[in-house]
Amino acid sequence: MNQVNSASPPQKIHRYQCPGCSADLVFEPRDGCLSCPYCGRSEPIPTNAAEIQERSYEEYLKLRPEQMAPISAAALEVQCSGCGTTVNFAPPELAGDCPFCAAKIVAQPQVAHPMLAPEGVLPFRVTQRQAADAIKAWLSSRWFAPSALVQLARQELASSVYLPFWTYDAYTTSHYNGERGEYYWETESYMDTDSQGRTVTRTRQVRRTRWYPASGTVARWFDDILIAATKSVSPERLASLEPWDVAELKPYQPAYLVGHKAQRYQVELGDGFEQAKAIMAPAIESDARQDIGGDEQRVHQVATSYSAITFKHLLLPVWISAYRFQAKVYQVLVNARTGEVQGERPYSPLKIVGFVLLLILAGLVLIYLSKQ
Repeated sequence: MNQVNSASPPQKIHRYQCPGCSADLVFEPRDGCLSCPYCGRSEPIPTNAAEIQERSYEEYLKLRPEQMAPISAAALEVQCSGCGTTVNFAPPELAGDCPFCAAKIVAQPQVAHPMLAPEGVLPFRVTQRQAADAIKAWLSSRWFAPSALVQLARQELASSVYLPFWTYDAYTTSHYNGERGEYYWETESYMDTDSQGRTVTRTRQVRRTRWYPASGTVARWFDDILIAATKSVSPERLASLEPWDVAELKPYQPAYLVGHKAQRYQVELGDGFEQAKAIMAPAIESDARQDIGGDEQRVHQVATSYSAITFKHLLLPVWISAYRFQAKVYQVLVNARTGEVQGERPYSPLKIVGFVLLLILAGLVLIYLSKQ
């Protein structure tokens, strides 16, 4: 990362200080307040009367400088030289290790670049201790895991990260053409052999399908199609963490970031909407099939137009434990709202071979006993 230009005017970094001892406060998932790690004092986060607003997709598709801002006045950002991800954090949080690949972050933090600010946030609910215990239990319970991994599980601590997401609303109008299939029955003759071995002619009813051309228009309103704006975690892994209790979203305030990291979005607004279209497509095709009717349907072509498109930029919380084992990086994630654990792990070839040999030995013993 480039250093901050020393000629630029210094920026005042806003810190949330404890009224009792002047130490830096951090957001505490346990009670949802800003908490002092030294004297234990808690300060509630001021209530934000503003509602989470949907933004016009067309207006923000080509961002202008006045539409962007740092994620908070206190935010610093740093880029990992290992995996390339950019994370934002606010003092007293430190850059430390990369939460996604476990590499040491050696780049100098700089003032966070302007971005499309979040509209809403799901605050952390699961504490670090709860997340660490859940990850350790998950790692320790994996069958055929190397013994060294079990030992590593006792040492790893989880990192708290807000992951970026987009949500999209859209009204779709889809013109389709295809075919409607209707069943009818025909009597068919066939040769068979009776109980006395003689060849006889029999008949049976056979179902056929008669196809007719079909075309029409269907419309549908899609609400809050959720798209991950991170490339540092696989989409399958994120999908396995669902559902998210998005009904509990709070209007974004920088105070929720204190003591935690937030990843800068890696999927741009327009690219995210292309992913949303792919999610909408099966529902649109289902509407077309229902509109065609009949007993079977064939949909040959669908042309969809999108209108009234709006979006939100959201931050959703996870605890991540990234660890390196034999030169490969593995991730274990915890949904910081529900405690759901998902991840990846290495396998021990020796343990797998040993298990197979044990099964073979058990089979041989059973065969021997059955012969006796």
